[in-house]
Amino acid sequence: MKLIKLSLVAALFTTTMYAGNEAVVAQTDGLEISANVALTSNYVWRGMTQTDDSAAVQGGADIEYMGLYAGVWGSNISWTNNDESSLEADLYLGYTNEIAGFSYDLGFIAYTYPNVMDANNFGEAYLGLDYDFGIASVGAKYSLGVSIADWEDVPDSWEVTASAPLPMDFSVDAVYGDYDVYGAYYLVGVNYSYDKYDFTLAYTANDGGDAGSTAEQDNIVFSVGTSF
Repeated sequence: MKLIKLSLVAALFTTTMYAGNEAVVAQTDGLEISANVALTSNYVWRGMTQTDDSAAVQGGADIEYMGLYAGVWGSNISWTNNDESSLEADLYLGYTNEIAGFSYDLGFIAYTYPNVMDANNFGEAYLGLDYDFGIASVGAKYSLGVSIADWEDVPDSWEVTASAPLPMDFSVDAVYGDYDVYGAYYLVGVNYSYDKYDFTLAYTANDGGDAGSTAEQDNIVFSVGTSF
């Protein structure tokens, strides 16, 4: 999902991976079209595995015009409590701009699980803020849960992020957030960019919150992505 643009490791953790890692492949009078693809050892979202600690292939496409954007992103999934789960497809739209050095991102995302888990579909309206100090960038995001199916009382979440560039095309990233009953989560990781490829090694965890063992876990994740 396209939110505050830090590095790939932050994108991995805040929403869905690599939708923020994009390159313009077509541009006409301000209209930009981009796409991305990634392979990860474990699809982790807010500290919780979405692939039962297995690998995932992911990708998406975006269209943007003067700050307005829309896109789609997908990944294979596997949930231990649902043998039929196999695909996540996210749709999102929003507006991003900058005021007095602060970047902001306002939008809506629908998390959908086609055909087999319609009752699990839900949405989030989000507001993200980011400021780049040069030596590091910091950000914050609040997501308001929205019911779009049978799931009532969709939880809200908030998080803060930080990213600092390092020599030789490396960067270090950190995320801390809270996802209501599903607990507090965090990430620390290192990202390396080479040509059009980005490599990420990250440690993520979730304390479980009121959900207990359902959400409590920790993972080491390696990912590689590219844009075209």
